[in-house]
Amino acid sequence: MPEAYIVDAVRTPVGRRGGTLSEIHPTDLGAHVLKEIVVRSRVDASAVDDVVFGCVDQIGAQSFNVARGAWLAAGLPESVPGTTVDRQCGSSLQALHFAAQAVMSGAMDLVVAGGVEVMSLVPIFSSSDVGREQGLGDPFGGIGFRARYQGEISQFRGAQLMVERWGIEREEMERFALTSHQRAAQAWDDGRFTAEVSPVGGLDRDEGIRRDTTLEKMAQLSPLAGYPALTAAIASQISDGAAALMVASEAAVARHGLTPRARVHAMAVVGSDPQLMLTGPIPATSAVLERGGLTLADIDVFEVNEAFAPVVLAWSRETGASLERTNVNGGAIALGHPLGATGAKLTTTLLHELERRKGRYGLVAICEGGGTANATIIERL
Repeated sequence: MPEAYIVDAVRTPVGRRGGTLSEIHPTDLGAHVLKEIVVRSRVDASAVDDVVFGCVDQIGAQSFNVARGAWLAAGLPESVPGTTVDRQCGSSLQALHFAAQAVMSGAMDLVVAGGVEVMSLVPIFSSSDVGREQGLGDPFGGIGFRARYQGEISQFRGAQLMVERWGIEREEMERFALTSHQRAAQAWDDGRFTAEVSPVGGLDRDEGIRRDTTLEKMAQLSPLAGYPALTAAIASQISDGAAALMVASEAAVARHGLTPRARVHAMAVVGSDPQLMLTGPIPATSAVLERGGLTLADIDVFEVNEAFAPVVLAWSRETGASLERTNVNGGAIALGHPLGATGAKLTTTLLHELERRKGRYGLVAICEGGGTANATIIERL
């Protein structure tokens, strides 16, 4: 089967809610990484066949095909199209899948995959909340859906149910969260993120890391109303950010004189219980390993999105994957989770970490609203 190569990957620093990136228009933030990926990969922008961008809340400033808007805002050729993908938190990982599939099928040779989300400007759940307010309906209000699933459909309920099902204690989750902050701070101190990050808007490093947090401080936080196991300390941060990867075919590599840094080894997407929606990375990991003909022992580094601490803790228990090799530079609890950009961001970090430690295979998995999950294995070249 033809290969899909990752030529380069870049991300912005992740800004905290109301922080440095909060007033940058999503098309401008997306434009920043699009310009940067073209420069870094040394590709003639007019040779790009398509731009596939993830974005979750496609409303307001993020509506009307933000992928196309970002490409044009970057001053790049009008002849290049773009499309925007919503697979919830895995949107830009799905964008990478679509890009790789287009290249592997022979339909395209150069595709930019990535994503953007400015959650400060377009808050989470904006699209569904505005729809309800304007009388356009509830996404979970259909007769068929409600006949099959009763009760609340939310990430908060999903996280609470995971805590209960796996018997995860609050102290274990808080220790995990503390490790996330410590690892992220150390990664920046060691310069591990420098190469993958392109400063923007005066911000040159991730804004959400809490260097002074402690278990004692976390223990003082009150649980979210109705969810006794959940506090802000063990949840991902609301964030702003963008990321992009250049995906190329073997023919494009030869034609443009490119040097691939990795190849997409295997991809999987699965469905899971929408009420227990955060468990998806467990079957997705099994599926992608099977597709790739690999075992956990073959994987040098894992990136599993820290939507909530119990997501990664339950995933580790069920799969047997080592937490020592998972989110080694911190995760979304410390670094933030800019929804539509997160999959591309995690893949960018995974690529750079594989290169740093001279590893071969890396695996990224993300839980997603509605009960789906993407997983991808890349191989460093």
